[in-house]
Amino acid sequence: MKDIKISDTVVYVGADDKDIDLFESQYVVQNGVSYNSYVILDEKITIMDTVDERKTDEWLANLDEVIGDKKVSYLVVSHMEPDHAANIQRLVEKYPEIQIIGNVKTFNMMKQFFDFDVDSRKVVVKEGDTIELGAHTLSFFMAPMVHWPEVMVTYEASEKILFSADGFGKFGTLDTDEDWTCEARRYYFNIVGKYGAQVQALLKKASSLDIQTICPLHGPMLKENISDYVAKYQIWSSYEPEDDGVFIAYASIHGNTAKAAKKMKEILEAKGAKKIEIMDLSRDDMAEAVENAFRYSKLIVAASTYDAGVFPCMEEFLLHLKAKNYQKRTVGVIENGTWAPAAAKCMKGILETMKNVTICENTVSIKSVMKDDTVEAMKTLADEILA
Repeated sequence: MKDIKISDTVVYVGADDKDIDLFESQYVVQNGVSYNSYVILDEKITIMDTVDERKTDEWLANLDEVIGDKKVSYLVVSHMEPDHAANIQRLVEKYPEIQIIGNVKTFNMMKQFFDFDVDSRKVVVKEGDTIELGAHTLSFFMAPMVHWPEVMVTYEASEKILFSADGFGKFGTLDTDEDWTCEARRYYFNIVGKYGAQVQALLKKASSLDIQTICPLHGPMLKENISDYVAKYQIWSSYEPEDDGVFIAYASIHGNTAKAAKKMKEILEAKGAKKIEIMDLSRDDMAEAVENAFRYSKLIVAASTYDAGVFPCMEEFLLHLKAKNYQKRTVGVIENGTWAPAAAKCMKGILETMKNVTICENTVSIKSVMKDDTVEAMKTLADEILA
């Protein structure tokens, strides 16, 4: 078991998954992911969430090491998604006297996933309820749609710990040595990004608490500079740009649109743009592209026409942004087409459905390959998007 120190009475019993290829069957996680679970050692021993079934055996062994043959009083279920709740029935079988703490929606979902007698074990809590464990006191706060409707977070008063469910989570195993922000941002916008208003509501509740440690269900426990992590969540959940810069996302079939996108980057640099990121949507990580779109204040999309529409990976990218509630950005459009170019119309059609997205008046339309007039049009677009 990992020797992760939270406190003398709050112990980490989760597990790292270094073999998973796609988190939620869609997100590349080169450094894996952690499934976090915790034990509070007190008069009434309490387990905070279970783990994904991929790590059942390791998790059960961790519980044995920490708890031994002691009686377990409670399991707190923050979130019913299977990467956290898969082992509820196994826990019931292991600890026959255990009671399960959740809210009304928690138990409605639990009955869908499992066949044991849920009603005989449930302890239903609502907003602001508390449960005494001995020296520790748990308070419960509902966090609906962060990012499932039954989600709740738990605050332990004596040690000032917020068990934050999927909030403040991050991709990567706990032994991954990397900056928190990048993979936490990619995690946030792809997992929780659609629900900014709900995250804002949770942050408002959390602002009244004295939090010294955040224990999420994925990623490292946060003990220092808590205000910095909260500040990032305030920016992300309000859909404000984190950086003043331009993200160029391109979808090219034979390379000509790619050349134009790279030329656009050069033009922006020459005109003084401070931060520019560029990605190939056909080959680069789509989740990272979504992250960058939210990170920067401006976006330029460049794509080829395909089947009287737009090249599929660009359409996929824009639909991802729409699904995640993309807003408060300025977007420039570059299209390419040998005959009947339609990419710009298709891209604008999707962008126009998004809230508070300003589409630049100047659209660059390439006829097969970039030429002098194309470069001039891109310079005009650069002036507009940087204005």
